[in-house]
Amino acid sequence: MRIAAFEVRDDEREAFATEAERLGVKVTLHAEPLDTGNAALVDGCDGVSTLGLSRLDAGMLETLAGRGVKVVATRTIGYNHIDLDATKRLGLAVLNADYAPNGVAEYTVMFMLMVLRNYKPALWRGQVYDFSLEGLRGRELRNLTVGVMGTGRIGATVIRCLSGFGCEILAYDPHPNEKVAELAEYVGLDELYRRSDIITLHMPLLPSTEHIINRDTIARMKDGVVLINCARGGLMDLEALIDNIESEKIGGLGLDTVETEEDLIHRDRRTDILTNRGVAYLRQFPNVVMTQHMAFYTDAAVRSMVNCSVEGIRSVLETGTFRTRIA
Repeated sequence: MRIAAFEVRDDEREAFATEAERLGVKVTLHAEPLDTGNAALVDGCDGVSTLGLSRLDAGMLETLAGRGVKVVATRTIGYNHIDLDATKRLGLAVLNADYAPNGVAEYTVMFMLMVLRNYKPALWRGQVYDFSLEGLRGRELRNLTVGVMGTGRIGATVIRCLSGFGCEILAYDPHPNEKVAELAEYVGLDELYRRSDIITLHMPLLPSTEHIINRDTIARMKDGVVLINCARGGLMDLEALIDNIESEKIGGLGLDTVETEEDLIHRDRRTDILTNRGVAYLRQFPNVVMTQHMAFYTDAAVRSMVNCSVEGIRSVLETGTFRTRIA
């Protein structure tokens, strides 16, 4: 059994080697994304593993199927870069990844605290030996209301983390969770927008959720609302964020992901001319904390993501099932 893995980072190589030896499969590792120019690298392979920069559209999937691939796996939870309709038509099995929700949940709470306590301007001042306090007074989480949009594994873990701070917690999800309801009050979106001092998103990116945070929904929020996104960039309208930071309707942003990030994330662009004006402009505000799509990035999560690809592909080929199979 052979697997071709693409977009392989150096920190994943040890996990791939361990899983390949443990499971008795051969895995070839490639640092570049999978595209039409290097598709021949999958010849002789039963499965393919990628990250999110490999666009598995209908044309690419037809190429893979034609070269004998039977299973495609993404080492990400999100899978909107895969054309699921095409995989069904071509008879390709599809896997995503899972990992414990703790890393992203803890990162989310960290973002809240960093924005509330003005960490970014405090850091800037300290680097030039300015130890003044003017303009740095923060707020305490226990005195605020936090709205959590999406109460799946990560959203529910965020709520459990927040429960220790003593803040009021609101939750929205089309499918309420009884255990979450013991810690948070489920409300409709309009009420969540109206009452929340902080809103954090933990939803999948679907046609129904794309730009769920937009000019209209922001207008329904409190003045000075803090927004956190450690989920998917496309959940928030970038231009709406910029306009509302400028007008001070939004009081702070914690963004680990943002739409239009594809040409930036996980790449060293220090010597490049950046053309992504929206991201470049947004990140310069003192009340906007942005990181490079790394909320997931822990040792445990990396091992789990690799395991889902290697063991998942083998399991689907041998039994037809695996816990992360989505098609």
